[in-house]
Amino acid sequence: MQRHFQMLADYNRWANARIYDACAALPDADYRADRGAFFGSAHRTLNHLLVADRIWLRRITGNGVAPMELNVILHDDLSELRRAREAEDRRFIDLTASFGPETFERLVHYTPVTVPEPMTEPLGVMLAHVFNHQTHHRGQIHTILTSLGQPSVVLDMITFLRGDGRQWMASRQH
Repeated sequence: MQRHFQMLADYNRWANARIYDACAALPDADYRADRGAFFGSAHRTLNHLLVADRIWLRRITGNGVAPMELNVILHDDLSELRRAREAEDRRFIDLTASFGPETFERLVHYTPVTVPEPMTEPLGVMLAHVFNHQTHHRGQIHTILTSLGQPSVVLDMITFLRGDGRQWMASRQH
């Protein structure tokens, strides 16, 4: 299970870099325009993903700053937002590499931002949610980009595994 979550963390880093590259190619007005996504714009959606990851990482590790609202703008500048995103992606990669097999069954107690009731989830379930959440909102940004006439951003995991993620495919063959 550890290798699986390490692969997801590395895929997440790769896919985020591709989305950030595509957003950086947009005129600023298009990048910030409300295009009907859940958080409106590509800019607000990228900020939301960073906010959510910080919340989840704080729950998992007990470290870091976790905003108490899901729509906070942490960085108004795209390059600053990207640097912060890259740092959080590195945290997920390092975190999943540090876990032993039993760690994924560890129960994590927390109170959600949206539902003020105590919750308990196995760490593996939480991580699966985090990576799925990233994919969900990257899909919204992809829709924003293509609605603006931008080329489709290839985000398929198999493309990652056949390219930058070759080590994950190779490790499964041994």
